[in-house]
Amino acid sequence: MRKDDCIFCKIANGEIPSKTLYEDADFRVILDLGPATKGHALVLPKEHAANLYELPGDIAAKVLPVAKSVAEKMQRNLGCIGLNLVQNNGEAAGQTVPHFHMHIIPRYAEDGQKIGWVPGESTADELEEVRKQITE
Repeated sequence: MRKDDCIFCKIANGEIPSKTLYEDADFRVILDLGPATKGHALVLPKEHAANLYELPGDIAAKVLPVAKSVAEKMQRNLGCIGLNLVQNNGEAAGQTVPHFHMHIIPRYAEDGQKIGWVPGESTADELEEVRKQITE
């Protein structure tokens, strides 16, 4: 289902113009208007899901193959030497538009971007407790 007040629904379904890199029945991949690097793109499902938790399984299964296809073209045609796939869920994780989307960010030597986190520390017991919480 599409959401009438969702900007990404409108872009994904062609109601708002975009620089489209790929389109099929389920997705539109567009260039990001505020790119982190040259070629930064967004994979947008045409049907609305606010985040990964709401994304139907059949659509979720298709996201990575779409991203892989676009990433291969980026590597071949832009000469990027790496890439980041970024998918944020919720404001605490940095999601700014409540419509599931995946960023494909081509990476270049000395592109000035720092995408990552500060690694923490855990004991084996702490890891085991978290494993149990998730799996039980």
